[in-house]
Amino acid sequence: MEETKNHKDTTLSRLPVVICLAVVCTFLWGSATPAIKIGYEQFHIEGMDSWSIIVFAGLRFLLAGLMVIGFYCIQKKRLILPPAGAGSCILKLCLCQTVLQYYFFYMGLVYVTGVHGAIITGTNVFLSILIACLLFGYEQLTGRKLLGCLFGLAGIVLVNLSGQTSEGLFDVSFRGEGFVFIAQIFYALSGALVKRYSKQYDVVVLSGYQFTMGGIILILIGLGCGGRVDLMAGAEAVVLLLYLGLISAVAYTLWSILLKYNPVSRVTVFGFMIPVFGVLLSAVFLGESSQALSWNVLAALILVSLGIFVVNTSEKPEKKDGTEGK
Repeated sequence: MEETKNHKDTTLSRLPVVICLAVVCTFLWGSATPAIKIGYEQFHIEGMDSWSIIVFAGLRFLLAGLMVIGFYCIQKKRLILPPAGAGSCILKLCLCQTVLQYYFFYMGLVYVTGVHGAIITGTNVFLSILIACLLFGYEQLTGRKLLGCLFGLAGIVLVNLSGQTSEGLFDVSFRGEGFVFIAQIFYALSGALVKRYSKQYDVVVLSGYQFTMGGIILILIGLGCGGRVDLMAGAEAVVLLLYLGLISAVAYTLWSILLKYNPVSRVTVFGFMIPVFGVLLSAVFLGESSQALSWNVLAALILVSLGIFVVNTSEKPEKKDGTEGK
């Protein structure tokens, strides 16, 4: 049994395996930005109908949770239930990863373009480093990592202030870019919690049940406040909703497994691919090619990618509580 576990640890820690799985995750997450906006159109959800958007989010994550649990039950050939004592962990993950993160993400995405939303999403890499260092003590906060954070934040400022007149240069949309940024804080916090809870519980079980619980909570909140989703919108709309559920089921579960068997920084370095994929896919599916190919967006992507590279390039390998080093 110990030999099997060690073999699994070694396999999931190999760089080629990490690269392949991380690229799959980041592509799926990058595609979520345009897919969500298309979903609003196909399900006839008005941009200002906030509570219907919450119902839509809840359906997505309920499907994701059922997909994860269903697949795992088939794989194990038995009904998989949360182990004793895991309830509080699932609840905390549910609130951070699903309810609060996606409440702010979905609500904010209404007021920002797909390109802007994708680039702001890139800040979750920096926030993950800061929270891992300052709140959980997984690794040390070095000057090199702070410099990387400054590069990334410079990219975010550049893309969001570009194109504005001097009169409205410092106008900030809290309900747009602000909400999307808050969502990234909860994302980073949930990643740190996954790292902690994975030492005691199966991350696939945690993933499936936190998504299921979070989806139900979002649906009830949205319906209770008057939100509605047209489930008879057509086959294309249903397929898109299933795809959004698949994004969460596959990407979050794989990412959680990578966090369990690898240092936090080794996994999060691949997060730079999320805004890259997001910008490119928004250009293709949302017709934002002119914005995606503009100099300021390209410069912002370079800064964000450079910042993430600098943050995750340490002078010496770190090792603390098994979260850094090899």
